[in-house]
Amino acid sequence: MAPVAQRPLRIALVAGEASGDALGAGLIEALRQRLGEARFAGIGGPQMRNAGLDAWHDCSELAVMGLAEVLRHLPRLLRLRRTLRRQLESWQPDIYIGIDAPDFNLPIERALKAQGVPTVHYVSPSVWAWREQRARRIGESADRVLCLFPMEPPIYQRFGVDARFVGHPLADTFALQPDATAARQRLGVDGAAPVLALLPGSRVGEIERLLPVFLQACALLREALPGLRVLLPSANTACAATIARVRANLPRAEFDLHVLEGQAHDAMLAADAVLLASGTAALEALLAKRPMVVAYKISALTHALVMGLGLMKVRRYSLPNALAGHLLVPELMQHDCMPAPIAAALLPWLLCPDAGRALLPPYLAIHQQLAGHGSAAAADAVIDLLGTPR
Repeated sequence: MAPVAQRPLRIALVAGEASGDALGAGLIEALRQRLGEARFAGIGGPQMRNAGLDAWHDCSELAVMGLAEVLRHLPRLLRLRRTLRRQLESWQPDIYIGIDAPDFNLPIERALKAQGVPTVHYVSPSVWAWREQRARRIGESADRVLCLFPMEPPIYQRFGVDARFVGHPLADTFALQPDATAARQRLGVDGAAPVLALLPGSRVGEIERLLPVFLQACALLREALPGLRVLLPSANTACAATIARVRANLPRAEFDLHVLEGQAHDAMLAADAVLLASGTAALEALLAKRPMVVAYKISALTHALVMGLGLMKVRRYSLPNALAGHLLVPELMQHDCMPAPIAAALLPWLLCPDAGRALLPPYLAIHQQLAGHGSAAAADAVIDLLGTPR
């Protein structure tokens, strides 16, 4: 599986969910600018396909989270991985880039690395939060790890792993001083109404667990805010279908609820506050400079296993708090992820939008730290590993 000089470079990429699809699309576009003629194939979503990926499978097939959930889908995921291995063997990539999805990607990276194919793992698992020893295993699979956050490379260095902080591409998509008024105009939102954005995750399982709780919290908020307007972006058609199914099984919302097709960034920018699942959305809300409440729960079995085995090493789970090094935004996790506590945490931001001004200096400092053309830096790190002149 060595590079063939007579043909264009073949770059395999595998992303596991919507956030990885966005990262992969930016990386493909940056690689195209540097390499000119190159071919891209693997697993991705609509953004990666639009950027030029020949998608053998859709990334939604990998969007499973939690130990219990993975066990339920394990036979299907193993079949998909075997199929992908055969496709890669036939296609003979010059480099493999696994984007997040470590449980799926790392075994493939390890096998290809043993065959002499350069391997990159783009997006470090949260080794800063739990199971730090994973850094050594990741280094055994990937020749290079591309890290989105500055606290990650030092952990890898302790295990002798080549890891590079490339910045977060999302930091370059948000203005340092965002324009909320323009976002409201794009969405047709009345400037006088209190606006709440809901982001219950991009996985079907997350939406099924979190959206009922989030909507019940909105119902409680409406008692204090009769004019409350709620914006609910759906990441893709599967998410939209899940949102519709969850809403159909709940009492009719007595507040002004608008389900959007995409437009998550505009929804955040237009909102006075954001209620979201822990993950990339929390970083996006920070970059949008919006007050937020992070609320999340996993299945009871997964939670029992994680806590019982002592795998969790941090007291703060969300990215804003991890990057700030202190409790910057409220976190309501597992048993605290309930309608009443969520509504109580959101109410001050919605009653007095100016209350969020104190968050702006730390938000801005983190934004500036993460900015720096992340896709371009990631592409440079990939090409450096390939040994291809820039």
